Amino acid sequence: MLVERGIQVMNFEVVGDAYAIASNYLRKRGAIADSLVTDERLLAIIMKMFQRGEFNRLRLANKAISRFEAGVLA
Repeated sequence: MLVERGIQVMNFEVVGDAYAIASNYLRKRGAIADSLVTDERLLAIIMKMFQRGEFNRLRLANKAISRFEAGVLA
């Protein structure tokens, strides 16, 4: 994560990678549509966990998949 002039800037690479991993898995399972459109619910789950301090992309993806399938927002 980057900090610039006292403002916290997110590491979008970690969030993007976690989303790609989770969405690919969920698309193959048929849980989300097979399209290029971002699933806002899945992204919200990942973003909330990231903001709470989870920075490992695989852990983010796995937890997001579990919460998405359970119907939990985060």
